[in-house]
Amino acid sequence: MESFIEPAEDPSTEGSIVQPPPGKFLEQNEQEERLSNHLVTNGTVDFRGRIADKRSTGGWRASPFIIVNEVAERLAFFAIAVNMVSYLVVEMHQAIPDAATHVTDWIGAAYVLTLFGAFLADAYLGRFKTIVIFSCIYAVGMVLLTLSASIDSFRPPPCRSRPCTNKATDNQTAFLYGALYLIALGTGGIKPCVSSFGADQFDEADQKELPKKYAFFNWFFFAINMGALIGITLMVYIQEKKGWGWGFGVPTGVMILSIFILAAGLRFYRFQKPMGSPFTRFVQVFVASVSNFLRGVRVRSEYELFEVTTEESDIKGARKLPHTSQYRFLDKAAVVTDSETITRNRWKLCTVTQVEECKSFIRILPIWASTIALEISFAQVSTFFIQQATIMDRKLGPTNFTIPSGSVPIFAAINALILVPIYEKLLVPILRKRTGQRRGITSLQRMGVGLFISIFAMASAALVEKKRLDDPDKANMSVFWLFPQFFLVGSAEVFTYVGQLEFFYDEATDGTRSISSAMFLSEIGIGSWLSTAIVKIVQKTTGGLEKGWLRNTLNRSRLDYFYWILTAINVLNLVVYLVLAMRYKGRTSSGGRVNDDPMVQMGDGHFVRRSRDDGNGDLRSVAF
Repeated sequence: MESFIEPAEDPSTEGSIVQPPPGKFLEQNEQEERLSNHLVTNGTVDFRGRIADKRSTGGWRASPFIIVNEVAERLAFFAIAVNMVSYLVVEMHQAIPDAATHVTDWIGAAYVLTLFGAFLADAYLGRFKTIVIFSCIYAVGMVLLTLSASIDSFRPPPCRSRPCTNKATDNQTAFLYGALYLIALGTGGIKPCVSSFGADQFDEADQKELPKKYAFFNWFFFAINMGALIGITLMVYIQEKKGWGWGFGVPTGVMILSIFILAAGLRFYRFQKPMGSPFTRFVQVFVASVSNFLRGVRVRSEYELFEVTTEESDIKGARKLPHTSQYRFLDKAAVVTDSETITRNRWKLCTVTQVEECKSFIRILPIWASTIALEISFAQVSTFFIQQATIMDRKLGPTNFTIPSGSVPIFAAINALILVPIYEKLLVPILRKRTGQRRGITSLQRMGVGLFISIFAMASAALVEKKRLDDPDKANMSVFWLFPQFFLVGSAEVFTYVGQLEFFYDEATDGTRSISSAMFLSEIGIGSWLSTAIVKIVQKTTGGLEKGWLRNTLNRSRLDYFYWILTAINVLNLVVYLVLAMRYKGRTSSGGRVNDDPMVQMGDGHFVRRSRDDGNGDLRSVAF
C-alpha cells in the first residue's frame, strides 16, 4: 500500500517528514467524500454493526424479505380470524353473540399487545430481533391451535340435537384459548416492528430514497391485503374441504417458512439500535416538570433550558430535537436552576430533546383517539358480517360452487388490492400536481377520507340487513348484497390505514418509532374491545339473548339497529376528528411547523444557544 508519509532521502533533510503532494490530499478527500455519500445518515447499521452502506443495504433489496414475513403473518391471522366465530359455534358449541365477543376480545388483545412488543423493540431488543422472536412464539401458538382442531379429545363431542348440551370442558377451552393468545402475543411483537423496520431501510435525508419510503407504505398495505386475501380464500377453502386441522396446519407451515425467509435477508438489512425505554423517559419528564413546578420554578426564557453539547442527543442513537412552544409546562423539566451544577440524573433535569420527544408523543394522542371508531366498524367484518353471509345464498351463478362464508371478506380485500395500485400510480401524480404535496394529499386528509367513507359503510350494512329481514325468502337472498358494505369498509381502511402508517411514522422521533406504530395498531385492539362492550350493552338494554336486538339467531335479531348505532358513532367521530385535524400542528406539518424555536445547549458550566437565522442564512452560536 502506498504511504503518504515517507522518510526523506535528501541528507540535508534527514529526520524530517516529507509532506505528500497536494494532489494526494485532494484525492484522499474526494474518496472520503464519495464514501460518506454512500453511508446512511439516520444512524442505522448493517449486520456487522458498521454504518450502513446504501450501495449494499436497505431499499428495495431488503424490503421483500420483510414484506414476505408480513404476508405470512396476515395470511395466518385472517385464516383464523374470519372463521374463528364459526369454529367456536360449530366445534366448541358457543352462542353466536358470545363467540363474536370472544373473537373481538382476542383480536383486541393481539393489537393492544403491540404496545408491549414496541416497548421491547425500542428499549432492549431492536426491531429485527423482536420480529424473529415473536414470529417463533406465533408459530408455537399456530402449532397448538392445529392440535386443538385435529385431536378429538381437545373438543367437545358433536351435537346430535338442538339446543346443544355438549359444552366444552374447562381444559378444552383453556387449551384453545392458550393457543389463540400465544398467537395474539406473537402478533403483538411482530406488527409494531415490521412496518417501522421496513421504513428504516430508507434514508429520509436521501431525496432518492425518501419517495421510495412512502411508496413502501402503500405496497406494504398491499402486501397485508394480499396475505388477507389468501387467508380468506385458499385457507378457508382448505378448511371447508379438508377440515379444521388442515385449515390451520397449512398457515402454520407458511408461518414457519417465513421466519427462515426473513432471516435470509440479514445481510441486506439496516438496523436501528435500541435507544432505551421511551416510557421511562416520558415519566422522567413529568416527574421533573412537577417537581420544578412545586418548587416554583418558572421558564422565563428558552435560553434557560438544558441540552448536551455533543453532536448526538443524550438519547443513545437519536438526533437532537429543536425546542417548540407547545406544552410549555413540560419545559420546566429542562430548566437549569443551578448553572454551577451539571447533573446526569434525568429524574431531576431533562434535556430539551427528551422533553420534545415527550411532547411529540402527547401531540399525536388526540388524533389517535379520534380514529378508533373506524376500528369498531371494522371489527364487524370478522364477526357479524360473516354470520350474515352464513345464512345467505352463497352459490356462485349457475354452478354448484358455494362460496365459504369465511371467504366473503374477499370483497374488502380485493377492493384494497385494486385501490392501492390505482392510488399510487394514477391518483398520487395527479393530486401532487394540484396540491404540491409529495404524497398527493396529507396523511391527515387521507385519514379523514377513510373516516368519511366508514359512515356510508355502516349505513349500507344497516340498509342491507333491513332488506334481508323483510325478505320473506331470506335463505335465497344472495350473499352479493353484502358487497357494498365490504367494499366501503375496505375503501375506508385503504385510506385510513395507510394514512396512519405515514402519520405515526412521520410524527415519531428516532426513539419512539416502534411505540408510535404500536399506538395506531392498538386502535384496532381497542376498537375490537369497544365493539365487545357495545354488543354487551345492546344485549342487556334490549332484552338479552331471548328478546333483544342481538339474539342467538340472526333472523330473529335486529342487527340493522346495531349497525345504525355504529353509523351514528362514526358521524360523531368524524366531526371530532375534523376539529382536531384542522387544529393539529406537528413535526412535519406544512405551513404550521411547531419546530420553530431556538435550541439551547449547556455543558461544562456554560450555556450555548442556537439563535434564529441572522438574515444571512446562518445559525449563530452564542455562549454566556
